[in-house]
Amino acid sequence: MRRGETRPDPHAASLFAAEHLPPAYPTRAAWGTAASLRAWQAAAVEKYLASLPRDFLAVATPGAGKTTFALRIATELLTTGRVRRIIVVCPTEHLKSQWADAAARVGIGLDPAFANAQGALGSQFDGLAVTYAQVASRPGLHRVLATERDTLVILDEIHHGGDALSWGDGIREAYERAKHRLALTGTPFRSDTSPIPFVTYTRDADGIRRSRADYSYGYGDALKDGVVRPVIFLSYRGTMRWRTRSGVDMETDLAEESAKSVTAQALRTALDPMGQWIPAVLQAADQRLSEVRRTVPDAGGLVIATDHTAARAYAATLHHITGRYPTVVLSDDAGASEKIDAFAASEDRWMVAVRMVSEGVDVPRLAVGVYATTTSTPLFFAQAVGRFVRARRRGETASVFLPSVPHLLALAGSLEAERDHALDRKPSENVDVDFVEEQAFINQANATESASDDLFSQFETLGADATFDRVLFDGGEFGTNAAVGSIEEQEYLGLPGLLEPDQVRELLRQRQSEQLKTQAANREAESLRAQNAGIDDHRRRAAARKELSSLVSAWSRRTGTPHGVIHTELRGLTGGPEVARATTAQIQARIDRLRKWFVGKS
Repeated sequence: MRRGETRPDPHAASLFAAEHLPPAYPTRAAWGTAASLRAWQAAAVEKYLASLPRDFLAVATPGAGKTTFALRIATELLTTGRVRRIIVVCPTEHLKSQWADAAARVGIGLDPAFANAQGALGSQFDGLAVTYAQVASRPGLHRVLATERDTLVILDEIHHGGDALSWGDGIREAYERAKHRLALTGTPFRSDTSPIPFVTYTRDADGIRRSRADYSYGYGDALKDGVVRPVIFLSYRGTMRWRTRSGVDMETDLAEESAKSVTAQALRTALDPMGQWIPAVLQAADQRLSEVRRTVPDAGGLVIATDHTAARAYAATLHHITGRYPTVVLSDDAGASEKIDAFAASEDRWMVAVRMVSEGVDVPRLAVGVYATTTSTPLFFAQAVGRFVRARRRGETASVFLPSVPHLLALAGSLEAERDHALDRKPSENVDVDFVEEQAFINQANATESASDDLFSQFETLGADATFDRVLFDGGEFGTNAAVGSIEEQEYLGLPGLLEPDQVRELLRQRQSEQLKTQAANREAESLRAQNAGIDDHRRRAAARKELSSLVSAWSRRTGTPHGVIHTELRGLTGGPEVARATTAQIQARIDRLRKWFVGKS
């Protein structure tokens, strides 16, 4: 099609025409000159068009607008005649439809229903949208589709293309001769050491080869530009009790530093619908959603569950809380895409979905999330949080509820950190548990997920309660351990739904300062009562030791300082022996000093 030429209506019998093309089908030339781009998109397009490279990697945070950027490139190459076909490769079936819809709005016809069995592409289309799994199953066919005409291949979420997977092998065979390849990602790259096809690697000062992006736009930059929402993380801890397969009864606080296997079982106990932790957190999240909807009436919530059994149970709990049954999206549900689209267009409160929804959902009105899954890789966490950060207007905030598991808190605290894909790591680093978990989930992305995949089948839950722990925002931690329903928890759940990032920060600091004053006064009164009674109550001492341990862990996560170093410094400032021999008053003095560090006081 020549520049400025208007596309005739596709044949009425076309499935694409019936379901994907808008009534007023725009010309590509008109969109290419008139559509507004964000500053980062315009800069990235300018850099691309300056050299028209064969390979280009754009790394942009979820919600920043990678699709719009890629479609502008596609439009420019089509209208100038540099390419005559567009192929989009993405991780899930739902994303195929999203790409086709977005492309149709700018005058590009993509066939999202293309099946390998049909072999050839219909003449009414400019290209097709396929999944990585689809390409891997018949790479030879897709090699023909990419070479019979000059083609731009857009590789969405390219981190799925590690050579260790059949997906990587498939896209390399299919697209190694394509004229142009545009790779996109919005998350940390894979944790293994296998090179990703069509990504450039350069050696750093240590001799390690790292991926090199041609253009990067991180969460921090997007937040400053108002492109994405600020994220408020609300974490909950609690005492978890369970019985192992060998019959041993276990008990631990969810936030305690423990062996990885113990932490994993504690997390599974928390997520058991039959316990008290997840219902309490869902109740709090729904209260937060109600507060947000005071100023953002269509705001919605999403619960990300581990499997089908948990998803259905969480939906039943939300039905009990709200009086309305939420939308439930399961990975083997043939109507999953239609359910997601219907929820996006509605004003319903909640959707519950299994973990694979993290890369298959584009619902800008999502404002409240509950991270109720055992999956905890950096890649998945970033994708999941990315479902809530898409900004529609200034002042909207995102609230994500999560378990106070040290690893998850660290991921939340480092949301703005960027990680290149590194090769040539030391042999001891090559065995990466997170990668094994990532690989298993990626392989399942387009496969049926069995309802028998029940995370509670290998041990018996004995009990779980919930305690509001803290708020994480902009690298800072606010709040203290408080009972569910307490005044402290309610103050954070009641934050206004429309706030600028600096307003969120100031409100959190004010509330923390007020809480610290109240708690200090209460402790002083309690200490005076104890002194008058002439006792050092063992229960108060045990509670103080637990509080100090929690605060030291939080400060260690924030600063990277070992626990022992923090304890030594506190002893030097406040006096007294080690914690095991310190009095309640001495431990409390260290707590008071450490709390001052959190609010920036000496």
